[in-house]
Amino acid sequence: MPKSRIRKKADYTPPPAKQTAAIKLTNRAWVAPVMLALFLIGLAWIVVFYVTDGSLPIDALGNWNIVVGFGFIAAGFGVSTQWK
Repeated sequence: MPKSRIRKKADYTPPPAKQTAAIKLTNRAWVAPVMLALFLIGLAWIVVFYVTDGSLPIDALGNWNIVVGFGFIAAGFGVSTQWK
C-alpha cells in the first residue's frame, strides 16, 4: 500500500501578548478622615440641637437643624464611596 503524504503541521505560534493597562492607584488617604469628620459633625449637630431644646446650633432653622445634621451624615456616606 502506498504511503500517504504526510502533511506538515504549522508550528504553534501563541497570540501576541496584550498590553495591560496600568491601573492608576491614587493616594486617597484623605477619604477616611473626611468621612469620619462629616459623620461626627452631623452627629454633634443633631445632639446639640436636642440638648439645647432647639436654640442651637442655628435658632432660625428650627427643626431643619435635624435635616442639616443628616445632610452632613449623608455627605459622609457620599465621601465613603471614594474609599478604596
